[in-house]
Amino acid sequence: MNITAGIYKGRKVAAPDEKIVRPTLSKIRESIFNVLFSMIDFEGKFFLDMFAGSGIMGLEALSRGFLRTVAIEKNPKVARILKDNYTNLDITPDLLIGDSLKILPRITRKFDVIYLDPPYFSGIYEDSLKKIQESSILNEGGIVILEHVTEVKWEDFGFELIKQKKYSQKFITFLQIS
Repeated sequence: MNITAGIYKGRKVAAPDEKIVRPTLSKIRESIFNVLFSMIDFEGKFFLDMFAGSGIMGLEALSRGFLRTVAIEKNPKVARILKDNYTNLDITPDLLIGDSLKILPRITRKFDVIYLDPPYFSGIYEDSLKKIQESSILNEGGIVILEHVTEVKWEDFGFELIKQKKYSQKFITFLQIS
């Protein structure tokens, strides 16, 4: 995998075994950040990747001008690869290893963008949105981005749809707190 734009454009990023993680495709990453750029200025903003995998989304965010990225990854083996990806770009990762749903309430920093791409069919999209809402870690006007294949009931947790795009069987959904 390569970073698609910004100061690290073209730099390679190692991907963990595809049986463990499912990295977001470059075409979709480009689209996500292009849509996001039309909504907010990245300078000085904070990005949270709740289910980080290889770390590619956080690296794309940093490459494109986000001030800081926090990555949460549950699998220690995958977290090592993520850490190596950051180190190879001379970036110190802000990496939290463990279950996102347990870690989230302990985070005191607020974020401008939170990216959710848990394992499909895991049933934790709604739980994640609930934790985001309860923990108040999303800045006012902040955006939550979901990558999903099944229906997600975001309205039940006080979120409203700002934009949604479909790529084959997957949806990219941009939400804000209503």
